[in-house]
Amino acid sequence: MNEHLAAPPGMVYTRKYLKRPDTVLSYLDFGGSGEPLIALHGHMNEGLFARGLASSLAGEYRIIALDQRGHGESEQPAGYENDRYVDDLLALLKHLGLDRVILLGHSLGGVVAYRMAARRPELVTALIIEDIGAAVNDDLSFVLNWPQRMPTKEALVEAMGRLGPAFAYSMREYEDGWGLPFVPEDMVTSQKLLNGDHWKDWLATDCPALLLHGTSSSCLSFEMAEDMAARRPNTKLVHIEAGHAIHFDNPVRYLEEVTRFLQSLGTAD
Repeated sequence: MNEHLAAPPGMVYTRKYLKRPDTVLSYLDFGGSGEPLIALHGHMNEGLFARGLASSLAGEYRIIALDQRGHGESEQPAGYENDRYVDDLLALLKHLGLDRVILLGHSLGGVVAYRMAARRPELVTALIIEDIGAAVNDDLSFVLNWPQRMPTKEALVEAMGRLGPAFAYSMREYEDGWGLPFVPEDMVTSQKLLNGDHWKDWLATDCPALLLHGTSSSCLSFEMAEDMAARRPNTKLVHIEAGHAIHFDNPVRYLEEVTRFLQSLGTAD
């Protein structure tokens, strides 16, 4: 593991690997003996996005964060169809011997979470969905304009503009300079394959769900968020002053709402 990706002071996790037919997945086990919670990041992100969550819930839940295919320390796969992401998650649960989990997902990870629940509802205790809709139509082609490598981390942050600070924690130093842990063209492809109508999957289950909507988000509209909560039973909607990455833009409120929801399930030790 790259040294700059070490856990923050006081936080301990173990990086592990899982071989899949077309790739090798990496995941982080933050430990904890409580209810297992699987955290799934969005496009261009990685499992370390859950480090704040893991720190906040340390000891109460067993937090496991997957580097989804083609992201972070996971290898570049043969394909990015959304069913493959769901299959990866199912394989991870089998690998870990988990038969009931809470799923938390941001963006891409949110769709993977509620689609997995639709396929295997008996495995899912509850859903926490951060800023993604039941229908998706986004474009990630802007990442093609980001530099592949820069001489310093600071230069890469600056070159990425307003999004630079949000991705700074995951930047890596490679042999030819500083870069990000994904292939830009793959992210564009994956997003195109994610786009579409997922209402059937969203409405397929009625386990407790928390839907977090960033009020300044360009990915999930206020109207869709309201419609998703109104049409699906046992769904709590919370609007939070933030953009698409609520966990980064407003971490205090994000953790408050996630913790409150988890406590309402009565699963914490």
